[in-house]
Amino acid sequence: MAKHVCLLLCSIILNIVFSGLYLNVKWGEVSSLSTQLSWSREAAIEAEEVAAISCSGHGRAFLDGLVVDGKPVCECYSCYTAPDCSLLSLPCVADVDDGNPMYMEPYWMSKKESSGVLVSGWHRMGYTYIPVDDDGRKLSTELEKYIRKVHELVGNAETEGRHVVFGTGSTQLLNAAVNALSSNSSSPAFVVASIPFYPVYKSQTELFQSRAYEFKGDTSLWKNKTSNENVTFIEFVTSPNNPGGQFKESVLTGPSVKTIHDRVYYWPHYTAITTPAAEDLMLFSISKLTGHAGSRFGWALVKDEVVHQKMDSYVMHNTIGVSHDTKLRVLKLLKAIVDEGGREIFESGHKIMKERWEGLTTILSYSSRFSLQHIPPQFCSFYQRVREPSPAYAWLKCEREEDEDCYQVLKEAGILGRRGRLFEAEDRYVRLSLLKSQEDFDSFVQLRNIGFC
Repeated sequence: MAKHVCLLLCSIILNIVFSGLYLNVKWGEVSSLSTQLSWSREAAIEAEEVAAISCSGHGRAFLDGLVVDGKPVCECYSCYTAPDCSLLSLPCVADVDDGNPMYMEPYWMSKKESSGVLVSGWHRMGYTYIPVDDDGRKLSTELEKYIRKVHELVGNAETEGRHVVFGTGSTQLLNAAVNALSSNSSSPAFVVASIPFYPVYKSQTELFQSRAYEFKGDTSLWKNKTSNENVTFIEFVTSPNNPGGQFKESVLTGPSVKTIHDRVYYWPHYTAITTPAAEDLMLFSISKLTGHAGSRFGWALVKDEVVHQKMDSYVMHNTIGVSHDTKLRVLKLLKAIVDEGGREIFESGHKIMKERWEGLTTILSYSSRFSLQHIPPQFCSFYQRVREPSPAYAWLKCEREEDEDCYQVLKEAGILGRRGRLFEAEDRYVRLSLLKSQEDFDSFVQLRNIGFC
């Protein structure tokens, strides 16, 4: 018995000794690293000080924001004012117009350590990456690898056998794709989309006034007119759709038809993942994946090598590629998602969007003046269960005969939405964004003096 006690005590003593040695070594490493930090220490302190400014929870201070007396000051959310954003400003207009995904901000504030990135003043100062990859392209292979990993984790897109093209947001890639698909046409390609459609399809196509393509309106007008081999048809298919949130499929068929599949909302926050998308040309955006719309980063998954090269060339000629600072930030965000197993961000986002949709549908269920789009529950392979809808937008319709301008009806009640005509639909429709900050959404649902209830 005494022998066993002695051995136990020796074991405990040895563990204490080796643990102490290990901690001393680690502490020495940390202390050594701390004494070596110079510019990064100052940059980190500056970032921490600005992030610590609370703005009463109704605003944010930023390193590149407003400065008064040499110090960053709060930028208040809508409906709030005062130096610390503590005062509610009435009357308050509920702005649910744009697709600014600020609902994701609290999630990333809870991931400070894993999502933060410190950039040196000499970080990738040149135009392009060196060395080039096996295909001669100067790009971030590490970022491409994590894009493929995220898609694999979610199961929303096939990446094998497809090239990745980076763009300054998916907005740049929209026209890069149109340009690539129309380049072999002997006459201007006809660009079409099904109503209601994302307004940029039309506005951007018309902006460039290219001889190679022109916007030709609603897809249904050309359904049985694609047999002309001298005309190439380029169809935009948004699935889930913006503004309605429903799944869409291509309408046009035939050898002269080419399709661009806009998949920016095909993530578990907004919709059920029914099957991996496997189209020849698919577009995605960091804006709707992580909420970082201001970083302006998108990517295309392209099956055809020639189309891939033409899109890549377009981006290089248009902007000489994508900002290296942006790519570094996006890489850090995607690593944070993958390293945590690829579920937490989607569960957090889906919970918020689902609650907002359910809250709005409950309010409108008592109204005969307004109606919403119907989105049925569907089985989601990501969650392995049937999930309720959680769309990015409400596609609201004014049902009263006299309410022909639904936008104006809402505006008079203090709600700013987006007119139906911008989506080529009737003005009885208005798109209401569910992506905004909690303050914006709360202001919206509290305005019930227009017959919501």
